[in-house]
Amino acid sequence: MSEAESIANSEQPATRQSIAKDLTALGLAPDMTVMVHSSLSRLGFVVGGAQAVVEALLHVLGPGGTLMMPTHSGALSDPASWRNPPVPESWWQPIRDEMPAFDQALTPTREMGSIVDCFLHVPGVRRSNHPTVSAAAFGPNTAALLEDHNLTDRLGESSPQGKLYGLDGHVLLLGVDHGNNTSLHLAEVRSGVMPTVEAGAPIMVDGERQWVDFSHVEDDDSDFAELGEAFALTGGEAKGSVGSGVARLVRSRDVVDFGVDWIRSNRTAPS
Repeated sequence: MSEAESIANSEQPATRQSIAKDLTALGLAPDMTVMVHSSLSRLGFVVGGAQAVVEALLHVLGPGGTLMMPTHSGALSDPASWRNPPVPESWWQPIRDEMPAFDQALTPTREMGSIVDCFLHVPGVRRSNHPTVSAAAFGPNTAALLEDHNLTDRLGESSPQGKLYGLDGHVLLLGVDHGNNTSLHLAEVRSGVMPTVEAGAPIMVDGERQWVDFSHVEDDDSDFAELGEAFALTGGEAKGSVGSGVARLVRSRDVVDFGVDWIRSNRTAPS
């Protein structure tokens, strides 16, 4: 959605104060640990843009709360798997040889949105060390969420999403639906339905840049929106307006546990 469309779809501008009020009405509260997935343009015209949203989130959570966002960098992956867009096969090896190693400070996100990119500039924010599916966090539970993010366990038990489940945290969807809810990949892993696939990425090993091949459980978010609609029927989702957009707040354990059963019932297990 363009900025002009955001203006046209807004009855009035949203502000840091109004967004904080909307978030509180939705159920976000001080001391919560929450992972946020977002689309700024879907919230309508926001005075101050992404900065206002980040400041509102931190204000509502307060010093005892922990804010986390996905900071995925899918470009640091094996070019053989690229589909949007693909590159010629003759380029694959030069890309593997020359792509810079993942750097928690320097590596940019890919298609995560301006709210995430703004959040990464908050002093004190830390980022997990996975080259393709890292997350960033700020607050008392940062270390508990981000440490020991295993390379092969991209979005499973050792991931920030797995740690969020363990801490009984929440997922907040700002202007997006469950199609963007990365905690549902934890449900995929736990379901046992998805096959294992091969991957690779450039990382630092003993102080040197290396291309490392590894395997992980395949992830597929193509039916997550449908899964989320089914979950909403259970009554486990708080839904309301933030700015001119729709927001959803759910307990991680509730939606992941539901997702495990839903995936097992609606997908075919690997042979």
